[in-house]
Amino acid sequence: MSLHSRTNRRRALVQRGFTLLELLVVMLIIGLLAGYVAPQYFKQVGKSEVKTARAQIEALGKALDQYRLDTGHYPSTEQGLAALNAKPANETKWDGPYLKKAVPADPWGTTYQYKRPGEHGDYDLWSFGKDGQAGGADEAADINSWE
Repeated sequence: MSLHSRTNRRRALVQRGFTLLELLVVMLIIGLLAGYVAPQYFKQVGKSEVKTARAQIEALGKALDQYRLDTGHYPSTEQGLAALNAKPANETKWDGPYLKKAVPADPWGTTYQYKRPGEHGDYDLWSFGKDGQAGGADEAADINSWE
């Protein structure tokens, strides 16, 4: 094989491939796009979790209202939301279950808080949000039935 044919073959390979600089530029562009898109995506996920929690609280509130219509009162704090699925002892007018499935956990995997009588109404129903603690802001804010 002559020196001339090796040089031509090497040129052909280089012309078909990418240079290191071109690969670095493409990787930089992909990194910039990912750096912009990922936070926007995760912000939307956080918003959807808050919307889900609000919808679940509203659905639980409707089930609690149906329980009250049947029994004449809301479940006690001790009975909790479990009274929507299982008949409490000594509850003669219970006509449930009031939920098709078990009481769901909030979107962050913790149980909803329930108190009767409530400080803001007949009952208080809330989730502590993403951080699992009282208070907070944005995704970590409490989500409740009274606002």
